[in-house]
Amino acid sequence: MDAENRPPLPPFDRDSAVLKVRLAEDGWNSRDAAKVALAYSSNTRWRNRAEFVDGRDDVRAFLERKWAKELEYRLIKELWAFDGNRIAVRYAYEWHDDSGNWYRSYGNENWEFGPDGLMIDRYSSINDRPIRESERKFRWPLGRRPDDHPGLSDLGL
Repeated sequence: MDAENRPPLPPFDRDSAVLKVRLAEDGWNSRDAAKVALAYSSNTRWRNRAEFVDGRDDVRAFLERKWAKELEYRLIKELWAFDGNRIAVRYAYEWHDDSGNWYRSYGNENWEFGPDGLMIDRYSSINDRPIRESERKFRWPLGRRPDDHPGLSDLGL
């Protein structure tokens, strides 16, 4: 797989949409900003909370800032809907700041892909909820979520 072809490719069916969502989750859980940025088109456009990101280089810089602030980041994404070259997901992630305060962030994303499978547009809305460390539900070792770890629906999130 090269940076300019990212299967599965649209149009998506249920299986390929679920796979695309899991591959995105796996990438973000790697916290490798340079690698993750390759899943986006060179001219990708994002709205993330109130921040607007334009282009792959801005994506990489955004992710580097994000993961420098959101420590021990662990993410679960779940398919919400799909049609043609678009996918909607809901997600939650847990992290702590440099003072040890834990959060669970909840969000929804709308994605649009080019024929090469690279993401063209990403629109994300996110809310942060402070949690106690004892309330954490995402306790796998940093990196990819294990296949046997419950998803959002299984966790009641």
